[in-house]
Amino acid sequence: MIFKEFLQSLRDKRMRMIIFGVPVIQLLMFGYAVNTDVRNIALAVVDLDQSAESREFVSRFVCSGHFQVKGYLEHENRIREILDTAGAQAVLRINAGFGRAVNSGQTATAQLLVDGADSNTAGIILGYASKIVRRYSQVLMESRLARTQGVVTPLLKVELQSRAWHNENLESRHYYVPGVMATIVTLISLLLTAMAIVREKELGTIEQILVTPIRPGEFVLGKTIPFALISFVDVIVVSVVGTLWFGIPIRGNPLCLLLGASMFLLSTLGVGLLISTVSRTQQQALMTGFFFFMPAMMLSGFMFPIANMPEPIQWLTLLNPLRHFLVVIRGVFLKGVGLDVLWPQVLALALLGVFTLSVTVKRFHKTLS
Repeated sequence: MIFKEFLQSLRDKRMRMIIFGVPVIQLLMFGYAVNTDVRNIALAVVDLDQSAESREFVSRFVCSGHFQVKGYLEHENRIREILDTAGAQAVLRINAGFGRAVNSGQTATAQLLVDGADSNTAGIILGYASKIVRRYSQVLMESRLARTQGVVTPLLKVELQSRAWHNENLESRHYYVPGVMATIVTLISLLLTAMAIVREKELGTIEQILVTPIRPGEFVLGKTIPFALISFVDVIVVSVVGTLWFGIPIRGNPLCLLLGASMFLLSTLGVGLLISTVSRTQQQALMTGFFFFMPAMMLSGFMFPIANMPEPIQWLTLLNPLRHFLVVIRGVFLKGVGLDVLWPQVLALALLGVFTLSVTVKRFHKTLS
């Protein structure tokens, strides 16, 4: 059975490309696509003051490196139009009298209008703008003190100096690329095994297997081991590509990652074989596989924080193998932790894998009877 499955899967050149080449291509594409860092923010300016101070204020946004001025609007009635048509992500409106208020020590007002359709991006833009305004206000205050007292006196203030662990530069790609690697391995291993038994049914060879002395457990192992080894190779390939191409650090022990991956593959292969036993055609198996894959990805914490989900859904995610594997892969790659920290996730993956394979063996036994 093992030899037959290897021969069936690898004898076709196009199938070898799908198994080993497509995951690498997907990782390269999705690795660049999943990036939540906000850069080159399109900024439109409505300068109703036209003073040196207002131009200096705009230059603060440009020199920050986060904003790019896409144009100056002559009329305020174009603000809604440029935001509605996505011509700019934010509009900086400077009121008339801005320069006079700055020079006289009064409160100068300006308005920043942000496209809030994407709440995450809007929040980041507002954070950038707040830092720029605070810094500009501090410079004005120090300059005013220098003029009135003849010397710059240090201002008493409290400063927060933050330091990020495990992802020092807060690059979103370092967080999302390991998740992409896990989802790609999930999809490949799931679909390969989902087609395994149902293909025998469609070709009519399942009857020949049923009359042989092979037992259900041996049959399931014969179907599982080849795809497990193939998926294991995919894990190694995408890990090497993610490390070398995207520069994702691997700070932990690679053996811990491989152990977690092996337990994870038990679960996905078991689910795939279970789908294959309950499906009558390959089309049914394919659709059922995606029916499992999409909720598994959405409830894994890859795209949305599990802590933000309703509590019943949070308990439901404990049955999701992808959730546990994401903790393992990110823990090994980014945090450098080992089994002393990740053993609950590895144990959960092992239990889920044994359970799904046991159900598959029982289900195939029923078909024999």
